[in-house]
Amino acid sequence: MTPSAPSAEFRARALLLDMDGTLVNSDAVVERCWRRWCERKGLDAEYVLSIVHGRQGHATMALLFPDRPMAENFAENAVLQAEETADTEGVVPIPGAPAFLAALQGRPHALVTSADSNLARARMDAAGLPMPEVRVTAERVSASKPDPEGFLKGAAELGFAPEDCLVFEDAEVGIAAARAAGMRVVGVGPRAAAQQPTAHAPSLEHVQVRFTDDGTFVVTVTA
Repeated sequence: MTPSAPSAEFRARALLLDMDGTLVNSDAVVERCWRRWCERKGLDAEYVLSIVHGRQGHATMALLFPDRPMAENFAENAVLQAEETADTEGVVPIPGAPAFLAALQGRPHALVTSADSNLARARMDAAGLPMPEVRVTAERVSASKPDPEGFLKGAAELGFAPEDCLVFEDAEVGIAAARAAGMRVVGVGPRAAAQQPTAHAPSLEHVQVRFTDDGTFVVTVTA
């Protein structure tokens, strides 16, 4: 259904885009891999799946095992990410993502994801989406979302101040990271609805992008 009621309009010089849940629906893979991991660890999978979205895997493990050496978390996360990279069954674009990304080609935008570069490439390819030229992936930051490092690095690499950027995110930790970076954030999808983003879009079908003569993004979000 085509949305019609405008709910928010933003002007920005650059867009910063999360991947999982924002551009790509990878929930089926995430659930399969993390459920297997939870079974091996004897953990409640429903609870783990409620906190895993948006974080790097080692950061989720650190929450679950606060007394465990981080070296173990990094090692287990490497194994888990390899499993997720090899499994692309059910990975599809978020509705509206192909047209949304097509509108951004040649304009300042960056991918800011908690996935590493191999996983990001595998999922974007599986969803049939173009990979942005500027990418801030897991191996390029020292701290996972909700730390703002990734978004701040993305803005810097595009050459814009945080206040000139607009973030698209689906997860609680990603929305918190955007806020901590001093950026406005459009929450995408059902997970974002309860996190009080600056505006909420049920999917990217509800986002329209146009440009002013000086190249400024004009982003309209409809309910």
